[in-house]
Amino acid sequence: MLERHRSLLTRFYYQVKPFVPKSLRWALRRIGVAGIRRRHAKVWPINEAAGATPDGWPGWPDGKRFALVLTHDVESQAGVDKVRALAELDLKFGFRSSFNFIPEGEYVVPDSLREWLLERGFEVGVHDLNHDGKLYHSYAGFQHKAQRINHYLREWNACGFRSGFMLRELDWLHDLDIEYECSTFDTDPFEPQPNGAHTIFPYWIPGPAGHAERGTREGYVELPYTLPQDSTMFLLLREPDAEIWRRKTGWLVRQGGMVLMNVHPDYIDMTGTGEPMTYPLDHYEGFLSWLRDTYQHDVWQVLPREISRFVRSHRTELSAPPLATTATP
Repeated sequence: MLERHRSLLTRFYYQVKPFVPKSLRWALRRIGVAGIRRRHAKVWPINEAAGATPDGWPGWPDGKRFALVLTHDVESQAGVDKVRALAELDLKFGFRSSFNFIPEGEYVVPDSLREWLLERGFEVGVHDLNHDGKLYHSYAGFQHKAQRINHYLREWNACGFRSGFMLRELDWLHDLDIEYECSTFDTDPFEPQPNGAHTIFPYWIPGPAGHAERGTREGYVELPYTLPQDSTMFLLLREPDAEIWRRKTGWLVRQGGMVLMNVHPDYIDMTGTGEPMTYPLDHYEGFLSWLRDTYQHDVWQVLPREISRFVRSHRTELSAPPLATTATP
C-alpha cells in the first residue's frame, strides 16, 4: 500500500511540475528534508551494508584500490552553455568524464558540442528522452519511447543511459541498445524512488529469458552512483562545503569500491556572480583537487563505458546484489 501511494504521488508531482516555478519546487522539497535525513542517519551518506565485496569480485585492474567515474547530467540550456568549461575543469585535474544529454528536452544538443567532447576523450550518454518524469508511466508508452532513445544512442554513438530523476524500471531497460545504465545508487533517501541498490560496486543485469528479440539481448551493466548528487548536497541540504563527499570517498576507498558521482553543470556558479539556484564552483573544483592530490596513485579513473566493459568481461564470475530489477516507486 505504501509503495502504491508513493507511486501515485510521484505521478501527480510530475503532472503538475511544469506549472510550478523551480524555486518553489525546491522550497517545497526542503520542508521535509531534515526529517528524512534524521530517519536515515544510519544509512546515509554511508550504508555500511553496501560496502560488502561481491562474490567473485576480481579486483580493479593494475591493483588499483578503487575506481573513479565522473558523470554530468545536463538538464537545461544553462547547463549546455557550461559544458565546455566544466569539461576543461575535469581535464585540468587529469580526469575524463561522461556528459549525459536530454535528446528531446527543452534544449537542442549541438552536434559540434558532442564532437568537441569526443575529440577530447570524453563520453556522451543519453539522459532520458524528455526528462519529464513520465518515461515509465506504462510499459506500452516506454516501448514507444525506447525506439526514440535507441535512435539517439545510434546517432550519438552512445552506449549508456540514465533516467531523469533517477526513476527506473530496470527490467524494461532491456529494450534499450545499451551497454550500461546508471539510474541507481547505493543509498539515497532523497530521491522519489529511495530504494537503493545496496552496493558500491558495478554489477551485471542479465537479459530476461525468452526475450531475445529485445534490445539488450545479453544484458547490461548497472553503475550505481555512490556519492550524493551535487543538487542534493548544495541545493537541497545546503551543505556549506564538500566534506560529505570527502568523508564518503575515504570510506569507499577503504572498501575498494567505486566512486561514481553525478555533477550538473546547470547548478554550478562558474563565474562567481551568485547565480540563483547554483553553488560555488570551488565546491567541485576543490574536491577534484583533493582527489588528485590524495589518491593519484590509487585510483583507476575511467569513463562509464570502460568500467562497464570491464564488468562485462567478468560477468560470469560475479553475483548480483540483493536488488529487485523491477523497482516501482
